[in-house]
Amino acid sequence: MGEDLKAIRSFCMAIALAGTFATSSAQAQRSTSAGERPPGEAEWDRVSLLTEAQQPNATADGQSSLPDAPKPATKPADASTPNDQYGKQPKRILGIVPNYRAVSANEKLPPLNFKGEMWLATQDTFDYSDFIFVGALAGVDMASKSERAFGQGAEGYGKYYWHVFVDGGIENYMTEAIVPAATREDPRYYTLGKGGFVKRTSYAVSRLFITRTSSGKSTVNLSEIVGAGAAAGIGNAYYPSEYNPWVKTYQRWGTQVGLDGIFNVLKEFWPDVDKAVFHGKY
Repeated sequence: MGEDLKAIRSFCMAIALAGTFATSSAQAQRSTSAGERPPGEAEWDRVSLLTEAQQPNATADGQSSLPDAPKPATKPADASTPNDQYGKQPKRILGIVPNYRAVSANEKLPPLNFKGEMWLATQDTFDYSDFIFVGALAGVDMASKSERAFGQGAEGYGKYYWHVFVDGGIENYMTEAIVPAATREDPRYYTLGKGGFVKRTSYAVSRLFITRTSSGKSTVNLSEIVGAGAAAGIGNAYYPSEYNPWVKTYQRWGTQVGLDGIFNVLKEFWPDVDKAVFHGKY
């Protein structure tokens, strides 16, 4: 009996020791899962967390869960981009000749008032390039001896020069300001810009006889016809009277209208010449 009791006590003590050992192992595992890890393992976990924080959030399929960055809005192509423009007029031809009267193709401008028309005539008359142009015309007139009373040499050239300058100035103010103000016409040249050579040349020449009113309607170009004729008639007041004044009047009238026609053709085709020859520089 005594032997049996000793055996039972030994068996109970073995069970108690096993339970104590199991409890200690469970507590150790819980401590390790709660963060009580060796220093090396804890340092490795911190590095992993930092690396994951620097990476964008990703879904299960590997794609970012963050919203897409906004993309810059693309502006639709405009039909009137510089590549599609035609008949665009510069303020000066070749950077020298004034071109203030020319309006680019398809450009719509408000009507000119009298002040604007006077300024337009003033620019054309007193531009620095006009003094060069007048000098060339005076030389041609002297070479052809169109006014024998003026003579030759420096004195004769001076007389030719100021007569040509005054002729042009009066014609500018009559055709670009005074008569247009009375007839309510637009003295500017509106570029056609497209079409064949014959069509555009005919259009440019026809602008000597057809123009626009201030409201945009087509009308007879009294500003050119009457204005140039009036300027030629006024010239009789300062030209020598020893020759037939009427013949000289018609000659000056025809010369002024002819020059305006040549400049109309030049204005019409200049955008094409500038693009083809000078690559749009002028």
